[in-house]
Amino acid sequence: MWEERYSAADDYVFGTDPAIFLTQHKDLLVSGLSALAVADGEGRNSVYMAQQGLDVTAYEFAPSAIKRAKTLAQTKGVQVDFQNVDILQHDWPENSFDLVVGVFIQFVGPTDRRTQFDGMKRATKPGGLILLHGYTPKQLEFGTGGPPFAENMYTEDQLRSDFTGWDILECSAYEREVQEGRGHSGMSALIDLVARKPG
Repeated sequence: MWEERYSAADDYVFGTDPAIFLTQHKDLLVSGLSALAVADGEGRNSVYMAQQGLDVTAYEFAPSAIKRAKTLAQTKGVQVDFQNVDILQHDWPENSFDLVVGVFIQFVGPTDRRTQFDGMKRATKPGGLILLHGYTPKQLEFGTGGPPFAENMYTEDQLRSDFTGWDILECSAYEREVQEGRGHSGMSALIDLVARKPG
């Protein structure tokens, strides 16, 4: 589905600017740290992190998206290790990244989300951070982006439960206008998580 969506588009579906979530957490993007961008799409977030001086790896399934991401990185003059990965089948590396970032990766339901989160946790170094940004179920009322399935969305209670044992530095739901290409446009019901892996 995602390859069809990206290949049918004549431009960047979600634009080339990073998610506001990342720019608002710029203080966590410390030069020299290693970062993994999960289901990175067309590269807007991984490229932004590379521009901040991070050593960035990006996982993405759709070849058309990876092609655009590589073009964006070249245009911005940065290096990103783009990898064609099915994250639900991937053998995630253990304790490998200081930051693991997931922005609007809600294409899976509860069962596959457990696989997704387990991989992200595995890849995070002890003391490292997971940064997660997505939609709450109220997003279905707005219809301005994201999947049409409430079970794919996040709630504060669910995320706190999913990251039991981690140090939850931030877990908050809110509403905000989002303008990120054609893919995310309009008032949105959002949620952010920043969680530190036990050392």
